[in-house]
Amino acid sequence: MAWSCGADGVPEDGPAPAPGPAVESRPAYYAARPGRWRDWWTLLHPPYTAWHLGYVVIGACLAPVINVSWLLATLGAFFLAVGVTAHALDELAGRPLRTAISSTTLAVVGAVCGAGALGLGIYGVTQVGWVLIPFLILGPVLVLGYNLELFGGALHGDVMFALAWGAFPVLTAYVVQAGTVRLDAVLAAAAAFALSAAQRRLSTPARMLRRRATAVDGRVTLADGTTVPLDQAALLAPLEQSLRAMSWGVVLVATALAVARLT
Repeated sequence: MAWSCGADGVPEDGPAPAPGPAVESRPAYYAARPGRWRDWWTLLHPPYTAWHLGYVVIGACLAPVINVSWLLATLGAFFLAVGVTAHALDELAGRPLRTAISSTTLAVVGAVCGAGALGLGIYGVTQVGWVLIPFLILGPVLVLGYNLELFGGALHGDVMFALAWGAFPVLTAYVVQAGTVRLDAVLAAAAAFALSAAQRRLSTPARMLRRRATAVDGRVTLADGTTVPLDQAALLAPLEQSLRAMSWGVVLVATALAVARLT
């Protein structure tokens, strides 16, 4: 099988294929059309936020006893911290989602929601105990360090994403319920780390194709001489279909656990 692509300057092995369709203009597959409330929908990264909150539910449901009020508070804290604050800071930094939300609004909403998440964390300490203090400290460090690329961007890599967006919510939610960390929580956190690492590996090239590419053309030549055109749609499809399936998978597993434990 031979690969031919002229968009990146690599010499081709035959006549150039016809250019593919125009590059998709939406910055993400879940992005809505520009507009007031639609910009906020896009900012929340709905499938990824739901995916992340699914880890919270999974962690909590592994605990021996579940306090529903504490679970709801944990979900609220992570929604405010990651669903709103982290995404607002990310949009404020480089406008990757191309929303029309003002920088002032993004900054204020990010700060208020971040403070709300911190307040819920402090409330959790009063209910659960000092065991939550490390998580209360680490959470803001991860959100600010990752999205603002502090410490020279040391916290803005694939490993830190998998730790912060995958393993951390599982462990935090478990400790809120159980007051300690056990092997089952560690194993679930490792699974969340692996899934989040896969998410990052898939979403990085998908973002590049949607947000930075101006043209995509190429072809795959099969052993029987058949040629398959390569365009943006062909490259994006397996990436984004996998991301959709994985986000739904985590949410459904979390829902199944919640139903099993709470009914």
